[in-house]
Amino acid sequence: MFEKILIANRGEIALRVIRACREMGIKSVAVHSTADTDAMHVRMADESVCIGPAPSSESYLNKAAIISACEITGAQAVHPGYGFLSENASFAQALEDHGLTFIGPSAEHIRIMGDKITAKETAKALGIPVVPGSEGGVADFDIAKKAAEEIGFPVIIKATAGGGGRGMKVAQNAAELEMAFRTARSEAKNAFGNDEVYIEKYLQKPRHIEIQVFGDGKGRAVHLGERDCSLQRRHQKVFEEAPGPAITPKMRAEIGAICANAVAKINYIGAGTVEFLYEDGNFYFIEMNTRLQVEHPVTEYIFGVDLVREQIRVAAGMGMSFTQDELEINGHSIEVRINAEKLPNFAPCPGKVRTFHAPGGLGVRMDSALYGGYSIPPYYDSLIGKLIVHGRDRPEALARLKRALGELIIDGVDSSVPLFHMLLAEPEIQNGEYNIHWLEKWLAVQFGQ
Repeated sequence: MFEKILIANRGEIALRVIRACREMGIKSVAVHSTADTDAMHVRMADESVCIGPAPSSESYLNKAAIISACEITGAQAVHPGYGFLSENASFAQALEDHGLTFIGPSAEHIRIMGDKITAKETAKALGIPVVPGSEGGVADFDIAKKAAEEIGFPVIIKATAGGGGRGMKVAQNAAELEMAFRTARSEAKNAFGNDEVYIEKYLQKPRHIEIQVFGDGKGRAVHLGERDCSLQRRHQKVFEEAPGPAITPKMRAEIGAICANAVAKINYIGAGTVEFLYEDGNFYFIEMNTRLQVEHPVTEYIFGVDLVREQIRVAAGMGMSFTQDELEINGHSIEVRINAEKLPNFAPCPGKVRTFHAPGGLGVRMDSALYGGYSIPPYYDSLIGKLIVHGRDRPEALARLKRALGELIIDGVDSSVPLFHMLLAEPEIQNGEYNIHWLEKWLAVQFGQ
């Protein structure tokens, strides 16, 4: 087992990893920018190293500085959290080249799944159902038009190197195709430096269902059920739950086995998430995230496992501490993402937190790096906390979430907490009857967006 792990991240996920390290008797090293000198993850870690100025490009994305911090502190492994360098193949390879362990999948698997076309081809070859679409990238409009006609409208154009909803455009018919195609390519070029796009069938009312998988790198893998992440704003998840309200035990077992078998075949190591659009009983692969997800706590709650601990174990060559037969779902869990944003326009709202009070009680977990007197810097993502609840069933989890939101106090900055109070009053949310378009339409009615 490692003696010391460096966490190449910040905020609540850095705290999450530090806590797992502490329980395992492993020393932790926090890295931070000059803007994060007073951050909670810096205070809680055993050691800390400043790796650069405030912009993430000069600090949290600075590979050389992170590797130097490992050498200075004697850290043997790096946990990347999510975001930043967590799915950067060259970073994983650089660590290996320096004799350091990347707590995550191999650079090869990150590279394969990081390109959406290659990922789709790989998934298809491994027996995972995929959305009907173009064969590879489409660079010419005439080819795009032919592909769209073969697939059937509506279609969606996506950047191959995309993420976060950028480089994605929908064409409802042939008349809209050219503008959508050219706009998607332009956005992709500006956001990712790569204007390659591909075309897929656009599903009308799908849910976003993701399967949590975990492999030991030696041909053994399991699945830990699904999460429903359909409530999204501009392709960003805001509300996640497990199990999915629309997924039956039979569906779960079938799609879970397909995903677990697929990652076992390629000797995948660590945590991964296979994401699908789900409609009318069918699952369609969209991408695989080769990292820990923001919403991993809902899976931890219903299965009673520590996914970060398992990541560290398998990275150290110890193998998983459970088998598929030992994984049983217990109850229902919901997570809401608390952002420092001002409604109704969701503008980022950095500033000084005067008071912070986390809710507590049975079945309530608050993952946050906030504290009274902390100043939220303007340089990073607006996520400031995740409120996660667990109940014996979905109604109890919803009641617990409502109660916990009422206890949560974040004074000094605006947050997205009022949004969740409003959502919990909606019958569709109470009944679990929503899809990936529901929230955008609801927001348009409520706030004219």
